[in-house]
Amino acid sequence: MKQYLNSTAATVALLFSASPALADTTAPNATTTAPSDTQRDTQQADNILVSALRTPIAVERVSATVTVLDEPAIVALQPIALTDALLRTPGVSMSRNGGYGTTTSLRIRGADAGETVMVIDGMRLSDPSATAGGYGFSNLLLDDVDRIEILRGPQSILWGSDATGGVVNVRTRRPTEPLEGSFAIEAGSHDTVSARAGVGGTSDLIDWRLSASRFTTDGISARSSGTEDDGFQRSAASGTVTVRVAPGVSLDLRGYWADGTNDFDGTSGDTLAYGKTTEWSGYAGVNFALLDGKLVTRVAVLQNVTDRENFDPTRSIRTITFDAHGRLRRYEYQGTYTFSDAVQAVFGAEREEQRMTTASPSNSAAPYTLTPYSVDMDSLYAELRLSPVRGLTLDGGARYDHQSRFGGQTVWSAGAAYTPNDGATVLRASYDEGFKAPSLYQMYSTYGTAGLAAQKAKGWEVGAEQNFGEALRLSATWFQRDTDNLIDFAYCPTSGTLPAACYIPGTETSRFGYYANVKTAKASGLELAASAKLGVLFAQGNYSWTRAEDRTEGASTYGRQLQRVPRHMANAEAGIDLPQGLRASVAARYSGKTFNAATGSAKLDDYWLIDLRAQVRIMENLLLQGRVENLTDKTYETAAGYSALGRTVYIGVRSRF
Repeated sequence: MKQYLNSTAATVALLFSASPALADTTAPNATTTAPSDTQRDTQQADNILVSALRTPIAVERVSATVTVLDEPAIVALQPIALTDALLRTPGVSMSRNGGYGTTTSLRIRGADAGETVMVIDGMRLSDPSATAGGYGFSNLLLDDVDRIEILRGPQSILWGSDATGGVVNVRTRRPTEPLEGSFAIEAGSHDTVSARAGVGGTSDLIDWRLSASRFTTDGISARSSGTEDDGFQRSAASGTVTVRVAPGVSLDLRGYWADGTNDFDGTSGDTLAYGKTTEWSGYAGVNFALLDGKLVTRVAVLQNVTDRENFDPTRSIRTITFDAHGRLRRYEYQGTYTFSDAVQAVFGAEREEQRMTTASPSNSAAPYTLTPYSVDMDSLYAELRLSPVRGLTLDGGARYDHQSRFGGQTVWSAGAAYTPNDGATVLRASYDEGFKAPSLYQMYSTYGTAGLAAQKAKGWEVGAEQNFGEALRLSATWFQRDTDNLIDFAYCPTSGTLPAACYIPGTETSRFGYYANVKTAKASGLELAASAKLGVLFAQGNYSWTRAEDRTEGASTYGRQLQRVPRHMANAEAGIDLPQGLRASVAARYSGKTFNAATGSAKLDDYWLIDLRAQVRIMENLLLQGRVENLTDKTYETAAGYSALGRTVYIGVRSRF
């Protein structure tokens, strides 16, 4: 492998990077007639959100800020992990405890790591056994993804708990030919090899697609003080099947599976410890088109299971050190009724059942107990979308959730989008509410508090876009979000009489801390984006200013920027795109200084990263691509004491046939 890298590094270093267009939306195609807004949602198939709003909506009619990365943009970016692509979009930051496969936390507009909903092919992914109950992005690579949507701001009206920061919705590839296939393989630094392939087809009766991937790397030391590499291996597969069983009736089957093993270090440096994470999701749904297509309904059941285990081979008797299992099962009904070209309603009912078992076994032969915990939630929601005049879209909705532990919760939303010229100019404004239910871990672990209340968020934003075709596109968004009842870890006093909360519930065993509703936060910011094209030359970029502060009255941290949330972030790219099939560019990413923890003075330094990317079409259906990431070999950290990848070089081929 080292000889292979040496022989290709010089070639790749001559190439420049290619990154996706980062404008918040895609400008619609011009129409020669004047169809209704609802008709345009169907006609402009390339400019819709597939399921981020749970029904196809043209982007110029969405009142919230959304970024859409389509397949050409993703191919140009050449990401390994999904987070590699997300970081190139406005308002998104990430911290990772080492290289690929280690603990990864994603933050949208300063919202905490557990406040983003992750959706793949309509399947909501989460781990009820995780600390915050959300989704861990460490085990999610690009796989067969061909569309990424990032919907920002509180989005609980349609997505329920956890959607206070936003929603990341991805769609895997859909077949367009009777029989087709694709593959991509690349290799690079740290003995990294990534390979994926898929096959599918479409007919009058059935659409289907199956894919699989394999990733392996020797990695880097997870701890900055470490000397040995911590590797990561992962296998994954996904599939979608749609069967048209009768006119107006179809059956959807979808699945996703991933199994990863990653080495990690302890707080003092190198260890032989490793973790295994296996997750799978399944979806079965039936779709009905009734009343001459005015009413489209969906009934579905889905399940998401995550198993996590950590091992320490140096232990004398029992090598397993951590054992956790989370299961999420959802039952969903959704209806979309189109009253007229100007009025459409989306409504639904859901039931969510969460289950968790967890244990930290001691180093003994004695059996350990995985104690089960559970919580259920029943939900109703409705959203109405109106187009009273051409170019103007108004939306508003409400959602009611009843959780078996803390009771009821109601949230509201309202918004407007206006385009006087079929998407060339778009003005947006929205008010949205969100909530996050306490996780099972926060309620029932050794540090849990059963009486926790839900976190509540209220946010608004205004934005504008101006598109001059492909020549120039500009956008600006101002947002604000207030969050109350934030759940945080409260430390117990080290002397004197301990309060009741400092004892494990139902026992006389003390603990050093517990989870409580103790914080308030306020986030506001500005997001700017621009792209330009002149002949074969292109340039694009975005800048985010995020003020996300602790606003807990009386706290010593009042007014302090939240941990690991940069106040300033930026992306920039410029390059050349030749009609002969060569695209090359240089890209830069900036992340400002951050506090490493909620308390204390330790800060993480700011940094610039420079990447080179290129791709060249060597045959009609064969693309050669290469990139150099972190060209200057910048040393930086996104979590104190943990390493980040230095200069890396990758080269590969991909094909779709």
